[in-house]
Formats: sequence, C-alpha cells, structure tokens
Amino acid sequence: MYYCCGITEKGLPPHNEDAMLLHHTVMTEGALQIGVEEPFLAAVCDGVSGEQAGELASRSCLRLLSEVRYEKRLNLKRTILDIHARITAKSKLLESTANMQTTLCGIAIDEDNALHCFNVGDSRLYRCRNGTLEQISRDQTLVQMLYDEGTITSEQKMVHTHRHIVLPVVGNLDAEPKPEVVIYPDGMRFGDVMIFCTDGLTDYVSTYEMEEILAAPRPLHQRLEDLVELALKNGGRDNITMAAVQRYPDEVPIPGLKVLYERERQ
Repeated sequence: MYYCCGITEKGLPPHNEDAMLLHHTVMTEGALQIGVEEPFLAAVCDGVSGEQAGELASRSCLRLLSEVRYEKRLNLKRTILDIHARITAKSKLLESTANMQTTLCGIAIDEDNALHCFNVGDSRLYRCRNGTLEQISRDQTLVQMLYDEGTITSEQKMVHTHRHIVLPVVGNLDAEPKPEVVIYPDGMRFGDVMIFCTDGLTDYVSTYEMEEILAAPRPLHQRLEDLVELALKNGGRDNITMAAVQRYPDEVPIPGLKVLYERERQ
C-alpha cells in the first residue's frame, strides 16, 4: 500500500497554472490525502509561464494521464508523447489555446512495485531517504545543458539570467519533447518518500530547508504544508504545487484514506 498526499497553491498570481494528479484525481486547488494500491500514477504539471492557456495545458495533461490504464507493459515515453500530440492538436483549434504548454513530472508504480520516474521540463522529483534529499530528475533547461557541457559552474547555474528557459515541453508546437524515464525495478524502500514539485517551491526553498522540514516529527501532509508556507514566506511569487508518495507495509494501516481537505487561508 502507498500513502499519497499533495497540495496545490496559487500563491500571489491571480490564477493557478499548476495541477497535480494522485491516482485518478486531478486537482488545481486545495489538497488531498489518499491511500492507494499498485499500480498507480502520480504527477505534477506547471503551465509554461508566458504561453497562452498554461493552466489549461497542465490540467489537460493530467486529465489525459489519469485516464491511462497503467501497467508495467505500458511504454511511458510513448504515452507522454501521445498526450503531447493530443494537446498540440487541441491548441491549434482556437487562438486562445495556441501553443499551450506544460511541464510534467511524477512517478508510476507498477503491479510488481517497480518505480518508474518520468520528467519533461523543470519540475523536479526528489527521493528522501534516511534524512537525505536527492534529486532524481534532471532539469530540462538551457542552464542545465550549459552546465552539462561545462560552459558554466554550479554557482553560475543558480543565478544565470536564462535559468528559467526550459527545453521543449508537453504541447510545444515547434519541437517534440524528450521525456526522461528512469526505472528502479526494486521499487521504493519502506521509509522512502518520493517528492515531486513545481519550481514555485524549488526557486524559493533550498535543499537544506527541505531536508530540515521533512525531518520534522509531523504528519507528511503537514510537512508539505510547512514547505509551501516557507516558499511564500521566502518571497515566493509563483504557483506552488508538491506531492509526496510513501510506501507502507501491507499490515500497517496508513493515514488519510481518501481525505480531501481545504487549505486554511492565512
């Protein structure tokens, strides 16, 4: 069994271009806790800023993904590219939806409990194990490409003028995205927490701060709430979405079985 929880917060912007998927539930506001059995999918999307209908792109991407009957034989890369094709076809119909785009980042647990991690864009996937946070996904951005080439240093990458320029994402009309899928056949260890989030969190909360809050003796969904609040406190000016998945032994009851709750407004 797996415990999933997540939160999506529009923050200062007038509307939310983020969205999250936990199993078959897509949300663009509020928070969710749910207990699920394998197989299942969970993901976050971030509508690309500056493009039209970013919120429609993120919501459409996850709704299409939620309709997928996931199993280990499914080709995730092909599935993501099929969703990309459907979104691009839709974006050409109206001027208001022209070139709508979104990032996509998340995990799939198959019927054998193998872990499949997927990513398109600059939303991020982390694994928290024994108190240490490790980024599993690779940012598909211009600065990451420059860093990989050795053109810039890690310090320059953090403050580069073009650090928010992403490579082709889902819905891009000019170039097909390149979904990255990493498979861990042994799956998640008991105690591991997989965390996936949009850059509204990672632009304002450091890895150290994330580790410190995740180590707190509080329910997991409350730790996510604390991280969102910290991003806002640190000057966050973007939508913020993050979700987490934790594996539980079958004999241990898990919290939050299908509990939907609203965030308390400060």
